[in-house]
Amino acid sequence: MCAVCAIRRFGRTPAAAMDDLAKLISLQQNLQHVLDNLSEGILAHDTSRTITYFNRAAERITGYDRSDVVGRDCQEVFPGGFCSGMCRFPVPGTELSEPQSLTFTFTSKSGQRRRLETSVVPMTDEQGRFVGILNCFRDVTEVDWLRRRLEDAQSFNGIVGRDHRMQLVFDLIHDVADSDVPVVIEGESGTGKELVAGAIHGESRRRGKPFVPVNCGALPEGTLESELFGHVKGAFTGAIRDKKGRFELADGGTIFLDEVAELSPATQVKLLRVLQDGTFERVGGEEHIRVDVRILSATNKDLRRLVEEGKFREDLFYRLCVVPVRLPPLRERRNDIPLLAEHFLRIACERNERQPPVLSPSAMAVMMDYDWPGNVRELQNAIQYALVKSKGDTIERGHLPAEIIAHGRPVDHAPRGRRRKLTRSEVQAALAECHGNKVRAARRLGVGRATLYRFLADAQ
Repeated sequence: MCAVCAIRRFGRTPAAAMDDLAKLISLQQNLQHVLDNLSEGILAHDTSRTITYFNRAAERITGYDRSDVVGRDCQEVFPGGFCSGMCRFPVPGTELSEPQSLTFTFTSKSGQRRRLETSVVPMTDEQGRFVGILNCFRDVTEVDWLRRRLEDAQSFNGIVGRDHRMQLVFDLIHDVADSDVPVVIEGESGTGKELVAGAIHGESRRRGKPFVPVNCGALPEGTLESELFGHVKGAFTGAIRDKKGRFELADGGTIFLDEVAELSPATQVKLLRVLQDGTFERVGGEEHIRVDVRILSATNKDLRRLVEEGKFREDLFYRLCVVPVRLPPLRERRNDIPLLAEHFLRIACERNERQPPVLSPSAMAVMMDYDWPGNVRELQNAIQYALVKSKGDTIERGHLPAEIIAHGRPVDHAPRGRRRKLTRSEVQAALAECHGNKVRAARRLGVGRATLYRFLADAQ
């Protein structure tokens, strides 16, 4: 309907209509000015996912000009989609019923990785019909970077650790998460290699796709190839139907090969081919199957030595170990023992609806002196054992497993090397100044944490 016809139909005079039009234009310009001066980015799209609005802050944060994105599908204009695989509006024509909050990693037009927090809100018309979404987001990259470096930073994606060695691991997880390069996670048994693999997947653009762990050492050699690559009906006795392997199940996501050093030579050859061109055949099959899978692997053995001994293919080693991530054993990060112990206490007690007991100084001193050959897993088991043994609100030294008490230094053991003698008054003063935080108090006193715990145990 033309403007003149509309004026005639609704009985408006040309002067009044022009005045209303001027007010609307002014209101729209003022609204545009307000939205363009917000510090948060604003992106709006309709039910077809076509971007209808993109403010100045959105341009600054993403590096994309509004002329590059308005009128285009938000899943196509940004590599991997705006929400990096976490989109809550994946299929055009569907509805978003309630607001959603997301935190994800976004790659700007210049290639910089930015950490974004976003709130996705459904938009409706006057009749209440769903017409699109409004996405309000802000750049929290620097805030996230600083938060992870605070002294009291204690965990990352379920991995607990405040020691500087673990902080370096957290940084490396961030660095490798957004690429698809293969990663080998090295560490002794019980150090949490699968947690690290899960964290890499959880921080990557593949986070919304499958994460498929495979323990190569737990599967019999005769069935490992079938488990990894699948088989066709009749390939061997018992193969009564076609079966997909773990690589097919992980298509689009991440496969985690734990104990990768246990792979047989034949399986190593087939894995090398997957790494080279992304294809394989099922056992007994002839069809080439192509998958898009990121490969993470882990081992508690020295792969380089195995290569030198001829037990692991050199070409496969260099394909798998593009980026190595080494997890330190617990004995190399004793500073984290109190933190981990309290973490496992809290988790176990929440599960059993029990108030967490306190770890006595004598119990903590034994744990600090023990070498933990089973690493974090052994510490978790020890805490669960102590919870069973302890009936009160304090876990004492005698509640710990016998092997830990036997192999840890006794509480009254003579100190190794020269160490100044602590006094009750200076210890009490340090604890008061540090609000009871024994870690900081030990640092203030210039002694190790184990020394302070032993002093407190003797003073009881």
